[in-house]
Amino acid sequence: MTESKKIFAICDLDEHYVVRLANYLTERKTVPFEILAFTNLDSLSIYAGSHPIEILLISRQALNEKVKELNIRRILLLSDSEEFERQLEASPDDFLHIPDEEDTAPSISYPSIRKYQSSENIAREVMSYYTEGRLGLSKKLQEIGTSIYAVHSPIARCGKTLFSLTLSEILGEKKKTLYLNLENYSGFEALFGQTYRSDLTDLVYLSRKNEGSLPMKLEHVIRPLRNADYIPPAFFPGDLREIHAGEWISFLTSTAALMEYQAIVLDIGSEPSDIPDLLSSAAHIYMPVLPDPLSRAKISQYEKDMEALSLSPLMDRTVRLYLPEVSVRGGGSELLDHLISSDMGRYVRRLLSEEAMQTCTPPRHQAAM
Repeated sequence: MTESKKIFAICDLDEHYVVRLANYLTERKTVPFEILAFTNLDSLSIYAGSHPIEILLISRQALNEKVKELNIRRILLLSDSEEFERQLEASPDDFLHIPDEEDTAPSISYPSIRKYQSSENIAREVMSYYTEGRLGLSKKLQEIGTSIYAVHSPIARCGKTLFSLTLSEILGEKKKTLYLNLENYSGFEALFGQTYRSDLTDLVYLSRKNEGSLPMKLEHVIRPLRNADYIPPAFFPGDLREIHAGEWISFLTSTAALMEYQAIVLDIGSEPSDIPDLLSSAAHIYMPVLPDPLSRAKISQYEKDMEALSLSPLMDRTVRLYLPEVSVRGGGSELLDHLISSDMGRYVRRLLSEEAMQTCTPPRHQAAM
């Protein structure tokens, strides 16, 4: 099934202006979203009541408290010249608007875009703020000293999960490490011979409610591997789709702080709705690849999509990995012991060693591994 595009809504009381801008963005395909135009708040409210909006570009005159409470991920203001000058110092982090029960919307300032300029410039500024907002999501994780290791690939059967488990175990030898599987079907109950009563999404929802019971629940749900910990993966793929990037970052931040994790490994599948945001939160991004023509074609398409989202810098930080083949033996502790001592374990140790050396030397171009 083809995933529908995210929504970029434009709301202005000047019908001629909003229709002209929406038509330009749609015809020129300058932003990777479905463009919707609204000329009154009632129609915007009705639509947002049943559809999430990724970006809302709205005139300052139209913005009110009711709009701030709608299901809108990011808000930008269309401002006249004088209003724009007063907003020039807005921080990119202010662009991140994730409503929840504790949201203090009236105190949030929103970056502004000059209303009367070329449509091309407006599109460019929107994507600039959108990208900066994404890249700012990792600030809190950096502040508490937790490194995120994100592993993702558009290619199936590339060794991604075996690599992620091995990485977690080897990191866990020196750092308190948490492994999180964000795949549709992890198979962990069968793999580790366990029966889980709660899963990862239960904890994320608990974190969202902010009831203060997350620390106790974490203690009960977190399971040990060998050297690292893990949280039982989602029982149902659809649950992963319902969690947006802001909630993931909030959960990861809370969990890292409460449990004092120094490293978190994200084994990312195709189901989370905001994969680029998750990747942006990571200090290390790994993408297992394969050399066959079909795999190369998939990687090429993936890179084009990232470029369309103005996320080429994210791809520049991504390390492409050609992983060694590993035969899976058994499950549970037997599997983990085998991975650590196998070619995969030696590969991961070499990778981490080379990265550690690079942090101590001047930057240089890194060839694909």
